[in-house]
Amino acid sequence: MVFDMELSGTLSIVATPIGNLEDITHRAIRTLSECDYVLCEDTRVTGKLLHHYGIETTMRRYDAHASAQVHTSIITDLQAGQHVALVSDAGTPGISDPGVLLVKQARAAGILIDAIPGASAVTAALSIAGIPGNQFTFLGFAPQKKGRETFFITLNKHSQPAVFLESTHRITKALAQLAEQQPDAMVYLGRELTKMHEEMLVGKPAELLLQLETTPVKQKGEFVVMVDTR
Repeated sequence: MVFDMELSGTLSIVATPIGNLEDITHRAIRTLSECDYVLCEDTRVTGKLLHHYGIETTMRRYDAHASAQVHTSIITDLQAGQHVALVSDAGTPGISDPGVLLVKQARAAGILIDAIPGASAVTAALSIAGIPGNQFTFLGFAPQKKGRETFFITLNKHSQPAVFLESTHRITKALAQLAEQQPDAMVYLGRELTKMHEEMLVGKPAELLLQLETTPVKQKGEFVVMVDTR
C-alpha cells in the first residue's frame, strides 16, 4: 500500500500538566490551539485546561475503552489531512494512559506522529526523592487484583529502585503489602506532585502506613511509589 505523506495529517501526542496548570509548554499550547480537534479521556478535565489558556478547539472523548469504530474514524481524519492532538487527563499519553493502540494504528497507516513532551509524574517524583543512582525500573500501575501479590513479592528482584503508580483508593493496601513482603525496603512516596500540598514521604513501609492511617488527608491524590530494596 502506498501512502500519500503530503496528504496525511499529523497525530500530536501532547503532555499536559499533572497538577499545576502552569506546567505546560508554549509548544503544547500552540498545538492544542491549532489542531482540528483534541482527543481526551475526560472532556471536563481537559476543558478546564483549555479554558484556562483561552483555547476553543473542539474536544472528542478518547479513553482506554475506545471502540474499533472510533479508531477507524480518527485514522480516516488523519489520512484526510487533519491535525489531531491526543492528551490524557494528566501527564504524557501512552505512559500508563490511553494512546498506545492509536499510535500503533497511526504509524501503520503512515501518519506523521509528533511528540510534544512535558510533565511526567515519574520523573518529577524521582527528581525530588534523592534516591542514589541513576537507574530505575518503571512498573506502571500496580495490578488491582490478578498478579498483585506476586507484584509486591518480587519487587526485591529488581537490581535498581522500582517505581510504580498507585491510586488514593489502594495506597494504604499497597503500603500494607510492602510492609509484609518488603519490610526493610526504603520507600519514597510522592503525593500531590506540583500542587499546593506536594510532599515526599520517606521511610520504611510500616512507618509510612502509620502516617497515612493517622493522617487520612495524606491518602488523597495519586501516588508515585519508589521502592529501594538494595
